[in-house]
Amino acid sequence: MKTPIYDFIKKYASSGTLRCHMPGHKGIAPEKWFEALFSGDITEISGADSLFEAEDIIAASEKNMASLYGTAATVYSAGGSTLCIQAMLAVMKQENRKIFAVRNVHRSFLNAAALLDLDVEWIMPYYPGGILSGMICPDEVEKRLASCGRPACLYVTSPDYTGRLADIQGLSAICRRCGARLIVDNAHGAHLHFFKKSIHPIALGADMCCDSAHKMLPALTGAAMLHTARREYASLLKPAMSLFASTSPSYPIMMSLDLCNKYIAESIRKDIAENLAYLEDFRNRFAGKLEFADSEPFHITVKASESGYDGRELADLLRKNGAECEYADRELLILLMSAVCRQEDYSRLSQAMERALADAGRYEKSSCRFSMKLPEKAMSIREAFFSTSEEINVENSEGRICAAVRVPCPPAVPIAASGEIIDLECINIFKSYGISTVNVVK
Repeated sequence: MKTPIYDFIKKYASSGTLRCHMPGHKGIAPEKWFEALFSGDITEISGADSLFEAEDIIAASEKNMASLYGTAATVYSAGGSTLCIQAMLAVMKQENRKIFAVRNVHRSFLNAAALLDLDVEWIMPYYPGGILSGMICPDEVEKRLASCGRPACLYVTSPDYTGRLADIQGLSAICRRCGARLIVDNAHGAHLHFFKKSIHPIALGADMCCDSAHKMLPALTGAAMLHTARREYASLLKPAMSLFASTSPSYPIMMSLDLCNKYIAESIRKDIAENLAYLEDFRNRFAGKLEFADSEPFHITVKASESGYDGRELADLLRKNGAECEYADRELLILLMSAVCRQEDYSRLSQAMERALADAGRYEKSSCRFSMKLPEKAMSIREAFFSTSEEINVENSEGRICAAVRVPCPPAVPIAASGEIIDLECINIFKSYGISTVNVVK
């Protein structure tokens, strides 16, 4: 597959042209090992196209990506899935759709809701293992959408941070029956289209979704794609993105997306098939020692507390043995692999895990299952977000209104959303995730 962005930048970087344009580094890195990246960092010079008015090399690369994913249109983001989420919600606002969202959203959703002044209707899931991963009842979803009384949109995170997949095909059928749109935060699922049978949201009936290429594909951090299955949305995506994005998007990030097309076209299906075998072998090796959560294969989500361990201790021990995890708390340990991993990576991980388990303390097996009720709403997300606020200790926050949500990223899942009254249940969950302070309306 052709790589028009990469080819242009490579040719320009080696041309010796005097750079009388931005950026100010002129292709010269402050450290020698950084030189290759700096030489490819350019701006919208002649022939380089412009991301939000793409007609040339960027447009061609985006069409390549769309053909690989089978979408009506795909556009690039150099601002991660955050920018894509903002754009998807902006398109829904243009259509005056009521937003229904499953609660385990990333905080970027709340930030976008504040900026767009969205009145979100929350669908509370059942949490089978902490607030990071939830399960919803399809009948409740259909009832809520059908009784809305106006055009609606359902917002779902799938895979969630632990790798759990929602029933996108079933939810898309519900949305079609109710005349609603289905948009999916698929930030952790850019690889899902390239399994033997696609389980990517667009293939399963979603109207729009975002993919963070940097999470699961060989791309630079900040590289993401916004896909749509609807031809009528194709012309709306770039204007919506430009509301929130920098006017100087990163060319190295776009170049990495361009090179992803080549990798996808030539290698990813073979690499995924090989990795699926390695992943299965790893899980089988530790069956009986560790409990694994239900997830898409590349998320190795260990139910640490249900296995008799502390996930944070396992993470520390893995680190000492040369393996850094994606995330850990008391209940969970998340190891995130990708299609570019090789057999030796799994051998190293297996050895590190064996040593970690040998040195780890053993605890009584426990599980964290709860059904959190929706906190009482006192004001809109936007009103609370932009109110004068103060940071206080969590212990003193009962009865106060949550202002701008500040939770660690990862996992960046809100406990109390902006505008909600913090109750004792929220306080206990804050504490269990090591969050000691909270922003409240003053």
